[in-house]
Amino acid sequence: MNAQQVKLPQHSDNLSNLLAKAGLNNQQQQYLKYFINRYSTRTKTSKQISQTSRAFLADDKNLGEFNLLFKEMYYPIVASRSLGSKIWDVDGNEYVDVMMGLGINFFGHNPSFIKEALITQMDKGIQIGPQSELVGEVAELVSQFTGMERVCFSNTGTEAVMSAVRIARAVTGRNKIVIFSGSYHGHFDGTLIKANKTENNHSALPLAPGVIPNFVNDVLVLDYGNPESLEIIKTHQQELAAVLVVPVQTSRPALQPKEFLCQLRELTQATEIALIFDEMVTGFRIHPGGAQAHFGVQADIATYGKIVGGGMPIGVIAGKSKYMDAIDGGMWNYGDDSYPQIQKTFFAGTFCKHPLAMRAAKAVLQYLQSEGSSLHQKLNERTTLFVTALNNYFAAEGLPLRMANFGSLFGSASVELAEGNSAASIAMSLLKYHLLDQGVHLLGVSGYLSTVHTDEDINYIIQAVKDSVEQLRSGGFLPPRAAV
Repeated sequence: MNAQQVKLPQHSDNLSNLLAKAGLNNQQQQYLKYFINRYSTRTKTSKQISQTSRAFLADDKNLGEFNLLFKEMYYPIVASRSLGSKIWDVDGNEYVDVMMGLGINFFGHNPSFIKEALITQMDKGIQIGPQSELVGEVAELVSQFTGMERVCFSNTGTEAVMSAVRIARAVTGRNKIVIFSGSYHGHFDGTLIKANKTENNHSALPLAPGVIPNFVNDVLVLDYGNPESLEIIKTHQQELAAVLVVPVQTSRPALQPKEFLCQLRELTQATEIALIFDEMVTGFRIHPGGAQAHFGVQADIATYGKIVGGGMPIGVIAGKSKYMDAIDGGMWNYGDDSYPQIQKTFFAGTFCKHPLAMRAAKAVLQYLQSEGSSLHQKLNERTTLFVTALNNYFAAEGLPLRMANFGSLFGSASVELAEGNSAASIAMSLLKYHLLDQGVHLLGVSGYLSTVHTDEDINYIIQAVKDSVEQLRSGGFLPPRAAV
């Protein structure tokens, strides 16, 4: 890099002050100024759109925590089109996409079988109010895949989880629930909760302003995979309506506690606590039957979304009749004296069972049915090989980064890096931006492979990681390669 050729970004004096205060040495400061300018130039239209719309658009899309050091790069890539494993941004840059719609695009972008299904429905119209003609078929398909007895539909994962918790409380007559640290269950108040680490009583705190204490009071936040959590559940069994579990957390893909889940199933069954699996990410991904089939654990209620919607907004609540009957009063027939006998809770939504969502979901489920389990097996194996190749490279280079995968989901398995502006956290943030600059679209250092990612795509990502590491070394953000 020729320093005389570096064109510094605007407000470079402010940036210089920030870099100096962060404790960066001169080599790191000069490189970071150079890279920020290069990245901002490459994605200038995305940046301009973000700036222009900020006055009117309240949005924090996929950006993570704001860091003044990276202020000039703090904006989402704005896409103009997508196909298969690729997206193209408004500046014409091409990316191999591993964000994949935050896990939605299991079959890649704009797969023909979903596109054709949506066109078919568009030609027939979008009827909101009357029942979609496909609802029963889709519910039956979900039941066949998941082993659940009854199914209902919402618009989002947040709504699905919220409704599942309400159902569990209605049926059990209890109020408290258990969630686990590190899990994400959507953005409704009842799960926007974190552990109160200053107290040693498993109490909770609101995760964000606006979440009221009444919600927090009915939630225990426990340590996932820890046998001590089972003992705490036993202690509170008379109060607990449900235990809500993300079987494998996107933030910790290496944590796959099968034995813990089996023990949790035994405990909740014995104490008549509803076991709810949040399978937004794992559902239809690790196995056609989701994480329940993979681990051999059948929940009482499970929530799904993402993959099953084929790109359309959808949430699915599925479960045993004992719980799902609270939606409609239970099974009854015409022509006899049967009637809904179960006390109902409240569930509604104008756009629930949207015709486009139903059409896309039917196409997805029928496609999975026709392809069989080999589709998942091949993709899981390919992702494992990809992660293994990355880990071999990190180990050979002496880099303190390790990856893990759960099926086609992959992410960091390393010890959590320090927050703030430590050298390690700056290097990890810069790795993300370098990969974007190299044409790999991702969120942090995690992502998803799809059924349409090719060997060429995977090799491109691995090479982009290697090139990014070398650039970070040249900037002084990673130690030089150890001498052999």
